[in-house]
Amino acid sequence: MNDARRTTSFWLVLIAAAGTFALTMGTRQTMGLFLSSLNTSTGLGIGQISLAFAFGQLWWGLTQPFAGAMADKVGAGRVLFTGALLVALGTFITPFMTTTAGLIFAIGVLAAGGAGMAGPAVLMAATTRLIPPHKRGLATGIVNAGGSFGQFIMAPIATALMVGIGWASAMQVLGLIVLLALPAAWLLRGNSLQAAPAGQKVVGTRDAIREAMRNPSFLMLGAGFFVCGFHVAFLATHLPGVIAQCGLPAQWAGWSLALIGLFNIIGSIAMGWAVGRWRMKSLLSLVYAARGIAVLVFLLAPKTGPVVLLFSIAMGVTFLSTVPPTAGLVAKFFGPANMATLFGIVMLSHQVGGFLGAWLGGRVFELTGAYDWVWYADIVLAAGAALVHLPIREAALPSARAAAA
Repeated sequence: MNDARRTTSFWLVLIAAAGTFALTMGTRQTMGLFLSSLNTSTGLGIGQISLAFAFGQLWWGLTQPFAGAMADKVGAGRVLFTGALLVALGTFITPFMTTTAGLIFAIGVLAAGGAGMAGPAVLMAATTRLIPPHKRGLATGIVNAGGSFGQFIMAPIATALMVGIGWASAMQVLGLIVLLALPAAWLLRGNSLQAAPAGQKVVGTRDAIREAMRNPSFLMLGAGFFVCGFHVAFLATHLPGVIAQCGLPAQWAGWSLALIGLFNIIGSIAMGWAVGRWRMKSLLSLVYAARGIAVLVFLLAPKTGPVVLLFSIAMGVTFLSTVPPTAGLVAKFFGPANMATLFGIVMLSHQVGGFLGAWLGGRVFELTGAYDWVWYADIVLAAGAALVHLPIREAALPSARAAAA
């Protein structure tokens, strides 16, 4: 009976965390489909609208260390509940915004900030706290796959809604769908005090951050995640534009985003399985190298529909499969007690890269009429990320060993 209850609890935690990530991430990752409609409606230009999307990438990252610290102190449930409400509100009011400042407020502050509060820093930490250590690798892979499943489901839904009821109503419907994540906040409640063994004092947030910022391996991990953010944000924001530039119908963009989401489910679960069997830093190097090679092949190949879909599949396998080993290394370095805060800092680096990927994509297109130079930068950054993970020392730090004792 106890084993059955533990199994039930294990899957309830994963369904709650993965479902929340599916709804928030799926909504955010489909926003690129609305870029052209927003431009037509507001007349602001692709560059200005890209700035709002880019600010959202940055703000999503900025909120995560603070959301993580709040979750470590007051509990993940309250933070997730508030985050889901903000995502719904920001998405719902976006069609009413007609200025750059208005779009930044709705997309960049409300929706992105809420998604940061209900994002991977809090979700991965809650999962790590509630799941036995020997299952954490697979669990984080499944939770990460939830975000991809959301993209796989939301992209075709958004496309169909745009055709059926118009882009503005479609965006508002997506905002209302996010409210389905609210019940998960209760299942994932709790804070970092529950992650510490009885009688052991939890390391304070400031001390944990100070220790992390002095650790070269943590800094190299953050540098690699910066590249992941650049790559992911550029694809999420501008892949529909890239496909339109290839002369393909808009439906190809929706299916491309959906395929990225679908195959990232496979990549995330496979990576969650792999982190328990191989060195996590080596897996990260392999993923970044594979991305760079895939982009290079895409640039050299003819831009037909099947090629675009094959490229989307390759990108999907590597899209967010970096999250389980990155989260795993943070937990291995420092233990679970302050993981929401420390993984939030790594996510901030990810989103600084995301800001540049989303914004530079729009600026380069306006200046050159193409996205080629962003692809070139992406290849160079992927090579650098593959190399920067190799010197990481994967052994747990003293504080993490003490917490695991």
